[in-house]
Amino acid sequence: METPAPSRTVTGRIDVHPRGYGFLIVQPSGSDEVLSAFIPPPELNPYLADDVVSATVTASADGRWSASGLSLLKRPRLEVYGELVTRKGAPHLRIDRDVANGDWPLETAGVEVQHGDALVARVADGKAWLLRKLEPGADRSLERIIVRHGLRRDFDPEALAEVRRVLAIPHALGARRDLRQVPTVTVDSASTRVIDDAISVLPAGADGALRVFISIADAAEFVTEGSALDRVARERTSSVYLAGAMLPMLPEELSTNWLSLVPGEERLCLTVELRIDPEGRVTAADVYESLIRSWAKLSYTEVADYLDKGEMSEPLATVREALPWLRAAAARLAVARAGRGGIEMAREEARFTFDEETGEVSGIEAVRPTTAHALIERFMVAANEALAGWLLDRGVPALFRVQDEPDPQRVADLAAFAHHSGFAAGFGRRLTPLALAAFDRQIAGCTSEPALRSVLRRSLGPSRYTVVPAMHFGLAARAYVHFTSPIRRYADLSVHRALKQYLRGRRDFIHEDPAVEELAVHVNARSRTAHRAEKDRHRVLEARVMAGHVGGEFQGRVTRVKPFGLLVQLDGMLVEGYLPADTLPDGPYQPDARETSLVGRARTYTIGMPLRVRVASTDENLGRIELALAG
Repeated sequence: METPAPSRTVTGRIDVHPRGYGFLIVQPSGSDEVLSAFIPPPELNPYLADDVVSATVTASADGRWSASGLSLLKRPRLEVYGELVTRKGAPHLRIDRDVANGDWPLETAGVEVQHGDALVARVADGKAWLLRKLEPGADRSLERIIVRHGLRRDFDPEALAEVRRVLAIPHALGARRDLRQVPTVTVDSASTRVIDDAISVLPAGADGALRVFISIADAAEFVTEGSALDRVARERTSSVYLAGAMLPMLPEELSTNWLSLVPGEERLCLTVELRIDPEGRVTAADVYESLIRSWAKLSYTEVADYLDKGEMSEPLATVREALPWLRAAAARLAVARAGRGGIEMAREEARFTFDEETGEVSGIEAVRPTTAHALIERFMVAANEALAGWLLDRGVPALFRVQDEPDPQRVADLAAFAHHSGFAAGFGRRLTPLALAAFDRQIAGCTSEPALRSVLRRSLGPSRYTVVPAMHFGLAARAYVHFTSPIRRYADLSVHRALKQYLRGRRDFIHEDPAVEELAVHVNARSRTAHRAEKDRHRVLEARVMAGHVGGEFQGRVTRVKPFGLLVQLDGMLVEGYLPADTLPDGPYQPDARETSLVGRARTYTIGMPLRVRVASTDENLGRIELALAG
């Protein structure tokens, strides 16, 4: 007599696979163990991705779990994207296959629709109820991603009405320090319309110390806690950049106009003033409310041209005397950071190009950070770090940004990747910030640098917000906050509010306030959602661009090992494609325990290994590029 398979009732979240099946993801509270149970298509039909359900999970003889008897407990998803199909003469919505595996009956509310129309609908009572129809020519993949991740383009009437009320209220200068006569500039991409931060500097005194001012738009003065604007900003938690489209956290009238530090206009700010000695040490930090006027809006390109070649553009000439001192201050900060370790945050990125007439994506290019990017990064990191210490010393609870030291196994994996890429890491048992900086310097400028940095970031693990202050490992910072982008990130706006409360006399703060930690959990979750949306959009456009390169050969490097194949990043383009294991010669292949190698009978493919590959096919809907070994 056979022993019955073990089974139990659990609560979990549904994960939908675009090939028509799904998994029930179960993670008991307080446990790192995650149970993943297969959901066959018939069981999955009535459900959507992220639905919370109860189910019976059963283990098979080989240890795999399956789920049955699903019952809906909670449906966080309110809207779905899909395309109209007809089944048995009735309209149905073929929902985004990352969200559902079935076609749902559609109630059109009398709107004229036809086969293939792209639609957005709400789901209720087992049906899809039409909300709107996309216009012909609309970018369907963009709308699919926006709806899939619960993002919002528009602002509700209440929030827009509040913008007008807020701007009508005169804001008294009060005790703000007047910095309008200090030469102040902003440095951004030429196309940037949302300008959060400005920088200025005073020449060195007799002791050689420099006074650097990092002034940040005072968004908290206009977006008050609990208001309609605060509600929409907290829900969104950040502006989302979807290559060719930007979904702002705050309405444009505020974000690109009244809050933005545009040149020639008086703006309310919060300023971090740093005193930097000749050796790069920040010997004092002062924080206060201020009034500034930007003297010039500079682009990264023209600042880099000045730093690298001494070229002086017309806007730069307005702050000619300050430029050498800004360079000196950035150099000092760089020396101090190098002495404690960590990595530079600015990195090479892939950027899509778009046809000016049609708006269609036309290509993809690798963009390397310039000396101007490095200069601004040093000022912003210094301000964020100084403010974190300032808040910590005064017992003000805030959203601290932390990153844990990587565990020994992650360090070993990174060392193995470096070895297979031709680099000697030699980290030892622990990776220290200085060892990290030494490795960072090793790989700078090499052909495989983007792939190496991709694995390096994964090995370091994600950063997160928490009210419990701790080290940010990648920056080798004792404490760190996000402060410099309050128009674009809710975490920064929250830090501004805590700072302003202290400056205006509040002292009854709660140590590691649970309400702040609750906000941290929310912001972390929404930040992950925004990141997934940006990544989905990137993959879709990658597949769209690479459709024109099917059959083309490229040099690449293995960046990840999966049970069913390899992820390979193409040199120069920063495009990642999938190389299926069943197409590799001398198979079959199995991943090793750490998924750092794909092992076959005669050969092994390991992360870091260079490969010559051919683009075999692309699938824009799945955001997938399939590769094959060249030759």
